[in-house]
Amino acid sequence: MSLLFRIIWVVLIGFTLSVIGCKSSPSVKKDTPDSGVINVSIDESFKPVMEAQIKMFESSFPNAKIIAEYKSEVDCFRDLFFDSTNRLVIVGRGLNRKEEDYLKAKLGYNPGCNQLASDAVALILHQNNPDSLFTLASLKDLLTGKNNQQKIAVFDGLNATSTVRFIKDSILKGEQFDSASVKALSNTKEVIDYVSQHENAIGFIGISWIGNPEEKDQLYLLNKLKLGYVKCDICEGQPYVKPMQQSTDTRRYPLVRGLYYINKENYSGLGTGFSSFLKFERGQLIFRRSYLSPVMNFNTRNANLIQSSP
Repeated sequence: MSLLFRIIWVVLIGFTLSVIGCKSSPSVKKDTPDSGVINVSIDESFKPVMEAQIKMFESSFPNAKIIAEYKSEVDCFRDLFFDSTNRLVIVGRGLNRKEEDYLKAKLGYNPGCNQLASDAVALILHQNNPDSLFTLASLKDLLTGKNNQQKIAVFDGLNATSTVRFIKDSILKGEQFDSASVKALSNTKEVIDYVSQHENAIGFIGISWIGNPEEKDQLYLLNKLKLGYVKCDICEGQPYVKPMQQSTDTRRYPLVRGLYYINKENYSGLGTGFSSFLKFERGQLIFRRSYLSPVMNFNTRNANLIQSSP
């Protein structure tokens, strides 16, 4: 009897351990290009257009969930390099050689990286601001404190954002901001609010925040603010141009930057599916509707129709 009891006891223990093991080691289901959940870090200066992209993607693929966090460019790259839960970032520049080498050594493969669209950095002004025409030289004088007209430049930060980095590279070119002439706020929304309340302020923001007159909220902003014109030095006659889609497409507007994805996946997962959506027709049409310049060419072509006789 005791032997039988011991046998039964051993069987029960083995069964219990096997059940516990099954519960503690559930099967891991990978995401797919059109299903699952993924964390994505996105440069805050592209928030309006990327919110539209995510909304369309999730409505097209109900089993997919994009958890987007809108951050500065530096924080997006920090997530890319050091956050294991983050597999995709949307930022204002691609990888440089040093970053490519670091990720290849860390991951064992080259991450996917490509340009999705071009974005204009727009100058926004109070409706009562008498100035609306700028040259790159006059903007440089403003940013370095050489402008004596009591104007102030307003950014979504001073050290960590893609807008600041772009302006440093394209206008300052090695010179430093003058702290008395430049004001740093926390995000683009604060820049818009500040400029709408201060006639002497000039804000620097991504065009998707204010360039789409078909969006009710942006149309409201355009009634409170106005867009600045920047001199086109490469154009015949050197006219002043607004950051509209045609001038961005042709680079007549001088302040144009890229929008890129960087994907750490080495399999066909949700990050790959979402970045593919952004690269191809539907995503590219959303960029165009948001008044960015997509990388896909949507130019129309002439065609001759030949009607055959019955």
